[in-house]
Amino acid sequence: MKTVPTALPADIRDDEDFDAGVEAIDRGQRARLIRRTRTQLGLSQTEFAKRFCVPVGTLRDWEQARATAPDFAVAYVRVIGQHPDIVAKIVA
Repeated sequence: MKTVPTALPADIRDDEDFDAGVEAIDRGQRARLIRRTRTQLGLSQTEFAKRFCVPVGTLRDWEQARATAPDFAVAYVRVIGQHPDIVAKIVA
């Protein structure tokens, strides 16, 4: 059985909490960045996905931390956050 090092231990006062490994924390931080960028632009998931050519299902998985956004996607979202109009014009 593979053991994942704990980066954030579960709260012992919460029966439903669980230990989080480094990968889970990284996935959560990436999800937060993507969701924050989208909401700061005032776009729904569908609008963001269409405007920036990202499959909406993939975007949902990333935002809900069901899947880890790859490094290139994180970089793309950071560029979108800085220059949304330029990126939208380029991908259109």
